[in-house]
Amino acid sequence: MTRKDNDRNAVEVRGLVKHFGATKALDGVDLEVREGTVLGVLGPNGAGKTTLVRALSTLIRPDAGTARVAGYDVLTQPRQLRRAIGLTGQYASVDEKLSGYENLYMIGRLLDLSRKDARRRAGEMLERFSLTEAAKRPAGQYSGGMRRRLDLAASMIGHPAVLYLDEPTTGLDPRTRNEVWEEVQRMVTEGATVLLTTQYMEEAEQLAQELTVIDRGRVIAGGRVDELKAKVGGRTLVIRPADPGELSRMVGALAQAGLDGTAGATPDETAGTVSLPLLSDEQLTAVIGMLSARGFGIADIGTHLPSLDEVFLAITGQKASAPADDQAAEQNDALQGAAA
Repeated sequence: MTRKDNDRNAVEVRGLVKHFGATKALDGVDLEVREGTVLGVLGPNGAGKTTLVRALSTLIRPDAGTARVAGYDVLTQPRQLRRAIGLTGQYASVDEKLSGYENLYMIGRLLDLSRKDARRRAGEMLERFSLTEAAKRPAGQYSGGMRRRLDLAASMIGHPAVLYLDEPTTGLDPRTRNEVWEEVQRMVTEGATVLLTTQYMEEAEQLAQELTVIDRGRVIAGGRVDELKAKVGGRTLVIRPADPGELSRMVGALAQAGLDGTAGATPDETAGTVSLPLLSDEQLTAVIGMLSARGFGIADIGTHLPSLDEVFLAITGQKASAPADDQAAEQNDALQGAAA
């Protein structure tokens, strides 16, 4: 996705705090989301991601701090703000007695679309999310995945300026997940801003220009995906010999070369490559020079940064959980918020 050159912020959060009893779910959160971009919010189970989304969508009232979304103050202009946002939570929130079409048409009318525009938009969203054949069936008869797709369509029907997606593809099959990603990318291309919480690392890399990592209610890291990977370090040099039969000999030559990092050379016989930690550009030059001097032909050479999963583990000290596990953990957070 093309990153827009835009310095204006669609979301600005300063010092946001939210308590649930003795638990501080948000502990002074600061973040910004530039207009027309996707900010991915990552964090371990119970980190406060859903609490943040609920606060920014006026579903719960923060105890301290300020937040503006699409130009509206979360505390003093909640009604105006709600008309500028779309929200898909972790659980489908459609009316099961109404058909898929009726759900979307009703929401379109509630958002002040004309009858004609509400009908047209409902039809568009049903088609985009592969629900046209089920349009007249009550939503209560939909499968879990179909309800999820209908819920996503409902959040997008009003062309929101800011869209909150809280674990949007949990429980979806890969094909439907790709459809959701395509629709999010289309909306951003058209000018929408997205705040995305997810535990799918692939989803974060696919959609988000920038990431914010939250743990225990605090922002602990942020930046572009490549920036976070660079901060963690651990670049790897991967070399493929021109002659696959030379792999073992190349590993031995590297191990005996006495250069920085070469003692850690590791072969991957399946891929036909050898990997070693890359410590500096000077080391890269020295390794290539040594291999060339010893008569090795090189078919391919490249460097790789850590995966986003590895970055998440390094920053938080935890592995990225399965979405279903995070969903269960955040459900308690959401229920506490509703009761607050």
